[in-house]
Amino acid sequence: MRYRLQHIFLSAVLICMGGAAVSQEQPGLRERAEELYRRYEYANAVPLYIKLVDRKNPRLGDLERLADSYLRMNDYESAENWYARISQHEDHVPTHLISYGDVLKMNGKYAEAKKQLQAYVDRTGDIATVAIPLAGCDSALSWMASPTAHKLRNEAAVNTALSEFSVFPLGNMVYYTGEATDGSFRGHYGWTGNAFLRVYTADHSAAGTLGGPAFAGTGINGERYHVGPVAATADRGTLYVTRTHVGKEGGRTREGGRKYRTNALELYVYAQVNGEWVAEPFPYNNVREYSVGHAMLSREGDVLYFVSDMPGGHGGTDIWYCLLQADGSWGQPTNAGGTINSAGDEMFPNIGPDGTLYYSSDGFAGMGGLDVFEATGSKASWSKPTNMRYPVNSAGDDFAYLTTSEDGNGYRGFLSSNRSGGKGGDDIYSFSFDKPKIIILLRGTTSDKQTGGRIEAAVTLFDGKREIIAKKSSGTPGDFEFVLDRNQAYTVLGQKEGYHADSAKVSTRGITRSDTLEVALLLEPMFEVGKTFELENIYYDFDKHNIRPDAAAILDELVRTLRDNPTLKIELSSHTDSRGSDAYNMALSQRRAQSAVDYLVSRGISRDRMEAKGYGETKLVNRCANGVACSSAEHQANRRTEVTVLSY
Repeated sequence: MRYRLQHIFLSAVLICMGGAAVSQEQPGLRERAEELYRRYEYANAVPLYIKLVDRKNPRLGDLERLADSYLRMNDYESAENWYARISQHEDHVPTHLISYGDVLKMNGKYAEAKKQLQAYVDRTGDIATVAIPLAGCDSALSWMASPTAHKLRNEAAVNTALSEFSVFPLGNMVYYTGEATDGSFRGHYGWTGNAFLRVYTADHSAAGTLGGPAFAGTGINGERYHVGPVAATADRGTLYVTRTHVGKEGGRTREGGRKYRTNALELYVYAQVNGEWVAEPFPYNNVREYSVGHAMLSREGDVLYFVSDMPGGHGGTDIWYCLLQADGSWGQPTNAGGTINSAGDEMFPNIGPDGTLYYSSDGFAGMGGLDVFEATGSKASWSKPTNMRYPVNSAGDDFAYLTTSEDGNGYRGFLSSNRSGGKGGDDIYSFSFDKPKIIILLRGTTSDKQTGGRIEAAVTLFDGKREIIAKKSSGTPGDFEFVLDRNQAYTVLGQKEGYHADSAKVSTRGITRSDTLEVALLLEPMFEVGKTFELENIYYDFDKHNIRPDAAAILDELVRTLRDNPTLKIELSSHTDSRGSDAYNMALSQRRAQSAVDYLVSRGISRDRMEAKGYGETKLVNRCANGVACSSAEHQANRRTEVTVLSY
């Protein structure tokens, strides 16, 4: 999506330049939030907007800015919560349905995204605006039902809670780009709240995995703002490094009586001189007009491909190229053509060992934000790009795909992605593609637990790390089938609106020949008025009522239930054990219940859909009343959080 591109490529820094005279009065909450939003400091604006929308009738504009802030921070789960809230606002407009559909798509909810995008068409008659996203939803549903043989591995040795991406391999080591984590850089990027990007190295094993991450040194990283990604010549003597311009020649915008400056990206060429890196600007940088970056050389080293939003392109950012001249300089930039470039944005070109071009785009039908495509050809003559499908592509942004080796059984390489299940924002993944030797099938059914009748449900296959392997509908017959790998543990999950999900675990360990496994999923109807169910594993520190991170993860599941069922209203209750006075336990349980409700509100649920109720020790589930000797486990059973359905 455009927001991802702005973070990685188009506008790396926004700095307040002053402007019209400003009153000396202390700005109000909304004024402070708006100022941070205008400065692209979304991470800092979010807490203020959350306070602004915590009221019975929040302003639509505040909801919009909050949802958009989360979207630009790539927190798609939170963005979905708030776009769901916007879609229920009496003043929402049709374009909000597009935004809601986009974020549902980026969360892998393709059927739900189609509903919102189609609702936009029904209200406006405008099919052209959403034709590509609608096609992407249909394709994604098909691709997730029949994934390719790519196997992805999160490179946990180099990935952190922040972002790492864009591997460039050189023999037994690689360069990659990441947000600094060691505290050596004081500056941070207000867009994300994290440190600026820097270049790192890591060991590259014969098996294709990474380890031993290290800072690449100040010779490359000595700039103030973003540095990276990197490409290199075959002899490693020359680097092509993307950097944020640090001068004052960037574009300027005026908003709200103030002036702002956006700093473009530029490409620098680093050469080794007496053991030191010496940088020279790429001759076609023009920070007053456009950005240049994401360079990649052809196999022969005589064509330099890069990305730019310079005039003469087909969309936002395009792939361009320069030819190596006889004197060693680069010729004038030429657009790589309308076959691979679209009306959207193309980024992160890479050339594989066989000359295949891999790049990312959001201008063709795809699964999420950026999808990886492949094409054959060179310069401005290319075949029609082909989507690499799932699991190379996902509901998130997938980019910087590169094959590094190939043999008779398959090939290996690297991919960057911010898909769910990673360690941080963007993560580096290695991948393998091998031809299967045996075929193991999983066949199953989805049924109503009360009636026994077959029902259509969404069925997801997870691996042992809870990462999605495939996803499909069981259809009106209520049956499904997946292809499994050898020596793996899986979880298969069935879900349907209005039902409690059901899951089962299966394993292919020990299977040495083709086989078929079977499973039956039984989904129980839910949301009967007056029905109470417990939220398991909601723990509080002793004598405290704040929401711990482990409790937040459980409450997030309740957020999803409330978001996906907008007519559901609940009582959220907290219970204590009998230790302590009755009055104290009653007050503590009320505070805990209120804290849980407050957390749900911060995640996008309207306060008027929830009631906080503390019951203290009045509803014990066992014999452990006042004065009764009980074990710690028995007391723990009474310390619980419950949800009761008030209306649906």
